[in-house]
Amino acid sequence: MAQVIDRTHSPRRVEMVRAAARLFSERGYHGTSMQHLADALGLLRGSLYAHIGSKEELLYDVVDEGAQRFIERGREAADLDAPAPDRLRRFLIAHVETAIEHLEAGTVFLNEWRYLSDGLQDEVKAKRDIYEAQVRRIIEEGVARGEFRSDLDITLTVTLVLSAGNWIYAWYRPGGALTPTQIGEKYSDLLVRGLGR
Repeated sequence: MAQVIDRTHSPRRVEMVRAAARLFSERGYHGTSMQHLADALGLLRGSLYAHIGSKEELLYDVVDEGAQRFIERGREAADLDAPAPDRLRRFLIAHVETAIEHLEAGTVFLNEWRYLSDGLQDEVKAKRDIYEAQVRRIIEEGVARGEFRSDLDITLTVTLVLSAGNWIYAWYRPGGALTPTQIGEKYSDLLVRGLGR
């Protein structure tokens, strides 16, 4: 009889995904063993398999949760009834807040997803495409309404906006002088002004 794995948001599952996010962000996916995970959770290594099917399954859960957080926050900004510059500011602030508030999971989402098998990578890429489409829509609508410069290269602009937020994990350290929201506001001021007419 096939083993039934708990893919719900039970307290134990949430704890395992958090531990995996921390370990994968610190040690990398390949540098984290099942023994590391078991030790972090206070379990015997064999007991892990009562909760997960594989280490890759945990990686997917960390990455997928990260993708969902970004998509949900991005959708809120993209769907605002406001001029494109205001929506783009809100999008950037939300991106920075999400990246910092979930720094370990964000680091895994941005770096370790490539170690997933092809089918799971395709699922992650599809979600990244959804997120990219949100910011693309804001910029395209801003250009069409004359709120952004008409000579913008949309693809490069989308890449710039996302790249600016994506590298936060590499330099941000908790306890700095600025809050996540303040960092997002400064990012958005710099970028949105550069897109203006």
